[in-house]
Amino acid sequence: MLQLTLTDASLEHFMQHYWQQKPVVIRQGFLDFEDLISPEDLAGLACEEEVESRLVYKKKGKWQAETGPFEAYDHLGSTGWSLIVQAVNHWSPEVAELVKPFAFIPKWRLDDVMISYSTPQGGVGPHIDLYDVFICQGSGRRRWRVGDKGEHRQFAAHAALLHVDPFEATIDVELLPGDILYIPPGFPHDGVSLETSMSFSVGFRAKSACDMLSGLADYAIDKELGSTLLSDPQRPIHQHQGRINAADFARIRAQLQSILDNDTLVADFAGSFFSKTKCALDLQALDEPLEPADLLDALAGQPLVRTGGLRCFYVDATVAQGVCYVDGERYAFGPACHQAVLALCDEESLTPALLGAGLRSPEFVSALAQWVNGGYWYFVD
Repeated sequence: MLQLTLTDASLEHFMQHYWQQKPVVIRQGFLDFEDLISPEDLAGLACEEEVESRLVYKKKGKWQAETGPFEAYDHLGSTGWSLIVQAVNHWSPEVAELVKPFAFIPKWRLDDVMISYSTPQGGVGPHIDLYDVFICQGSGRRRWRVGDKGEHRQFAAHAALLHVDPFEATIDVELLPGDILYIPPGFPHDGVSLETSMSFSVGFRAKSACDMLSGLADYAIDKELGSTLLSDPQRPIHQHQGRINAADFARIRAQLQSILDNDTLVADFAGSFFSKTKCALDLQALDEPLEPADLLDALAGQPLVRTGGLRCFYVDATVAQGVCYVDGERYAFGPACHQAVLALCDEESLTPALLGAGLRSPEFVSALAQWVNGGYWYFVD
């Protein structure tokens, strides 16, 4: 089992002084770290239609980028290119293990585990990310330069590559296997492979207010909520046709605020919105679906394991009612299933002891059977 080691500080110190504030190098964050997937298997994933992947390289001194799936890599030569594959934790249980050491950050903030395979001199160029990332060095060596946050001009080095102007490095370091580089959003950085290498990046993404407002509007429309019309009975005579006066502005703002003040509505939106997966899941639906009774029999002998990348959450405002959100959908099982919902969302594997009274609820067991039949949870052979 992978265990994160902070030799110079505690997790509390890291969250207080570095998280979302400044980059830091964590030497030997993973002791005796070895690649969690082979380059050959990574390249094989990039051949699949469902998997998001990119090739980045230079041609005649100009940056190039291609999106997968890919059929071959022989034409790229032995230096100067990188293969980047997104959400590998969705497809590899071994890679999914890399998420667990970062459980001190809630999973609703998790994006995915991206893996980069680079030949010598390979990289994607200097750039700025809009998410927090822990870059865990696998095999090989890679040099990283990180600059300070500030006003950095960005430009399109290629239609698919947004680069940043040259910057002065505040961190200039060579990462060895097991080393980790943490970079918050907004800090320019550039990684160049010194030899054939693998990097495993655990990314944590936040949503902007625009993203969430847009999502909330879509959610309210889909659920036919927030359709009450603005009302202004017994209003006084208006003297200026073009004016939105203070009283009208207050009505408009109150109409909008009434949505945000509805705790249940916002809780259901947040759970549904953040539990939706960005990338495809490796769902292996059962050829012979299990009936609820068969599921209970099987669960008595072995645990259920959550498929990599599946997002399931609860919200404090509604969890006492047994409400949870799985892959964008809301489920309400009642107060008796409170503990089962906590286990469902908090634990990577499920046992009868964890699920407790939930296994006496026909609704919960039926939903669990549907999830297992669809591949969201599975029994290890």
